[in-house]
Amino acid sequence: MSFQNFTSFSRQNRRQIGILLSGHLLWGCALMVFWAVGQPIDPVAPWWSAGFVALQLYAAAQLLLPALLIHPEERTRFFYFFWGGIMILSLWLINQLPAVGMWQLPLSGIKSGLLLLVGTLIGTALARFVNRFWEVIPVCLAMTLADFFSWLIGPTANFALEIEQYYLAPVGPPPLIDILLVKLAFPGSAALAPVFGISDWIMVAFFVSVSRRYAVNDNLIGRSGETLTLGKAFGRYLPLPVVALFTAVILAQSTGLFIPVLPLIAVVMLLWYTTHYLLQRRP
Repeated sequence: MSFQNFTSFSRQNRRQIGILLSGHLLWGCALMVFWAVGQPIDPVAPWWSAGFVALQLYAAAQLLLPALLIHPEERTRFFYFFWGGIMILSLWLINQLPAVGMWQLPLSGIKSGLLLLVGTLIGTALARFVNRFWEVIPVCLAMTLADFFSWLIGPTANFALEIEQYYLAPVGPPPLIDILLVKLAFPGSAALAPVFGISDWIMVAFFVSVSRRYAVNDNLIGRSGETLTLGKAFGRYLPLPVVALFTAVILAQSTGLFIPVLPLIAVVMLLWYTTHYLLQRRP
């Protein structure tokens, strides 16, 4: 098998991947704008924080649209291993750059944009392996149990405590898990703050792609994402998985508790798919 088989894409897919790359870089740079706007705002008011998170996630949701037009290509498992390794290496390399002085904020934003890009591509690729609609049920059960037990008796609770302690009193290098956390801007914050992990966005992209594949409209404010993309109607996409993610983030911030995101996304999407299925069977 030639090396070209690992690196070649169709013309349409090259275009969509280019749009995804440039869009996520712009989103990462836009975080600096949100940060600058939020500096004079009183951080005590909780609704300001919720509003900032909502706007940044809404902007991120628009970046999912080009992924819906990526045309499926026949690939071997080695192709996915190759590009998975490339993406992991890219995340590791960008985190080796010294984030000091005036470069700390833009580099942090670009890192978050790159994390979203990697999560979108992985989630979109995983959705290809759902050959029957009902197969999302074991996927949801597996991700719910894995996230719950990781939070209950596994490493997730320890990671959350390490991250909280570091950002309350940042001394020395951040914990290793910080590499996989997407950071957003908050009112009055001195820097971007971690909000959710790459695994959460992988499942957001996964459910968005599954919905598109099985013609389930997950857009809460209008037509399906694929229809919007074909009509080049960007800025009108609010998929349910992103709303579920936003809900988990706000619950965690308002209660001060660690809220496992994946179980909430899984439950919400299962209910949505079940409702769609029942409505489709009505005479």
